Amino acid sequence: MLIECIPNLSEGRRPEVVAAMAAAISAVPGVRLLDHSSDASHNRSVFTLVGDAGGVQHAVLALFERAIAEIDLRTHRGEHPRLGAVDVVPFVPIEGVTMAECVALAKTVGAAVAARYGVPVYLYEEASDNPARKNLEDIRRGEFEGLAAKMATPGWTPDFGPAAPHPSAGATVIGARMPLIAYNINLATNRLDVAKKIAAAIRHSSGGYRYVKAAGFTLDDRGIVQVSMNLTNYEKTPIFRVFETVRREAARYGVAVLESEIVGLIPSAALNAAAEHYLQIAGFKADQVLEYKLRATANLKSGI
Repeated sequence: MLIECIPNLSEGRRPEVVAAMAAAISAVPGVRLLDHSSDASHNRSVFTLVGDAGGVQHAVLALFERAIAEIDLRTHRGEHPRLGAVDVVPFVPIEGVTMAECVALAKTVGAAVAARYGVPVYLYEEASDNPARKNLEDIRRGEFEGLAAKMATPGWTPDFGPAAPHPSAGATVIGARMPLIAYNINLATNRLDVAKKIAAAIRHSSGGYRYVKAAGFTLDDRGIVQVSMNLTNYEKTPIFRVFETVRREAARYGVAVLESEIVGLIPSAALNAAAEHYLQIAGFKADQVLEYKLRATANLKSGI
């Protein structure tokens, strides 16, 4: 059984705190921390870990313990929307595990977080049975500052935990989903209106691509703006198509793309598709990549 978990935490400006959280994950037997990255403008860190259900559960609970002790949303500021110290925890089936098992794990972890730490938990994506609470952006709308009022309205009682926010840690969103790509495109301008217009043009909720979620942000420390995206199905909406659309939309406003960035990990198939598209490779196959061929040959020889 191999489950991927990608917790997003509301801390990206204190390296020592992020390092302590990474250490807490790495200390759990049977769990591997594959990657972690921080963004000071967003004031947010993303961790990527893998393991079996029991190991991943223990790692997430250890992360909550650290985060609640270190993060106070009453003083937290950053460009990225958030409603919790541990903002979102998705479980992703990778190998030897079903989506149903990841849904069950999300519910088990949600109940444990609420019972142990008094943090309200909302389920999302495949773990939620409520159509109005499947999309992360719907749950997070209003952010931490508006959370108490939101939780007091009909339909917003959490799935687990108290009916009011944790004073400093807010609430958290836990669920199960397929792999996604966290992808940002930085523009060579400080015009936030341009980034927001481009985000509106490409995201599904406002008429854009079906598998794209997008928002425009200012990166104050660099004096530029960013189109920040989640690509929820890279096969049906490939990364190269999103990049080209953003580039063309930016050109309408006389703005150039400065660079793009991937947050966390990305499936190799998504990059292979981009290489095939831009290089116009006819009949490209993944086993033409040297490292893939070597690994496949090694696995055959070892009987794997």
